[in-house]
Order: sequence, then structure tokens, then C-alpha cells
Amino acid sequence: MTAFTREDIPVAIEGGGVEVRLQEVGEMTLAYIHLPQGTDMGPTLKGLENDLCQCPHWGYLFKGRIKMRTASGEDVYEAGQAYYWAPGHAPEALEDSDVVEFSPTAAFMEVMDHVKAQMG
Repeated sequence: MTAFTREDIPVAIEGGGVEVRLQEVGEMTLAYIHLPQGTDMGPTLKGLENDLCQCPHWGYLFKGRIKMRTASGEDVYEAGQAYYWAPGHAPEALEDSDVVEFSPTAAFMEVMDHVKAQMG
């Protein structure tokens, strides 16, 4: 059995107040993510299929509110909610937000590599 704290996990993306910490665990990746209010991940997803993240995520929103844009509309998630985000989404932080989520590693790394390239 293995357990991780946020501080145990290395930072994969940092800049503009955004912090993404990633740890591969088997075929899944654990991510601790902080998005400051106003962070719109949409621009970093341009060039992916439909300009949306194509990786599924299961997680829990500890703090804040996140608007999730999809091809079929928008939903808002709030602190205290567990979630499943299907492929085809783009998040925007309506407040400073902290999540922990689990994603299939192969699909998540494709998205993370794309996001890093877009961030420069």
C-alpha cells in the first residue's frame, strides 16, 4: 500500500500561480492541482481534438469553484464535490481552486505534454 501527501509529489507544471504535482501510480496518475482564480485552461488545450482535454479524470475539489466547458454546455463544480470529468472538457477557475484527481497515465501525459508546450 502506498500513500502520498501533496508535498511528497514533484511539481510538473508551475507558473502564473498554477501548480500541478504528478505521481504515477500503476496505470494511473495522481495529481494535486492548484488553479488561481481566473485561470482558463482553454487556451492551453488548443490543438487537441475539439480544443478540449481528451483525458478522463476522477477527483475531489477541496477548495474553490471550477467552471467546466464541454461541447454540450457548462457545469460548475464547488468545494466538497467529488467529480468525474469525461473526455472533452476545458476548466476555468472561478475562485482559487485545489483538487486531487486520478487519471489514466498515458492519456494524461499526452495532455500534460501539450499543455507544457502551449505554456512555453
